[in-house]
Amino acid sequence: MKNIETTIVIDAPVEKVWQELTQHQSYPDWNPFIKSISGFGQVGETIQVTIQPEDGKAMQFTPKVLVNKQNQEFRWKGKLFMKGLFDGEHYFKLEVMSKNQTCFIHGEIFQGLLSGILLKQIGESTLKGFQSMNKALKKRVEGLISEIV
Repeated sequence: MKNIETTIVIDAPVEKVWQELTQHQSYPDWNPFIKSISGFGQVGETIQVTIQPEDGKAMQFTPKVLVNKQNQEFRWKGKLFMKGLFDGEHYFKLEVMSKNQTCFIHGEIFQGLLSGILLKQIGESTLKGFQSMNKALKKRVEGLISEIV
């Protein structure tokens, strides 16, 4: 099992971070890594996700939603070709640090026969993609908060 995990502190209440994170229709406006998510995101539902690594072409996945806990966690699991070859469990977790500060945890757990080989090829660009999304989410949420104040 291989894991990539990133964190960023966002100066906003957890509810505001969750609200922006789950407004999937606005992803094309701000998200440099996950270009789109379609579907309602209910547990057990299959959604469509399009990612765009900085140095690669867009890829589409149809993962199944595993967790959707408001203001806490959104998680899905997808596969490449068939289950067991290269499976990825992608997650977003929100942890309250204070009333107006949230720790955003963004990661993926990779499993399967090809996980070691493929992760060597895509690991660095995936990490960069997570980090760029995190920074963009922070900028967007904190920008929306400052507009209100």
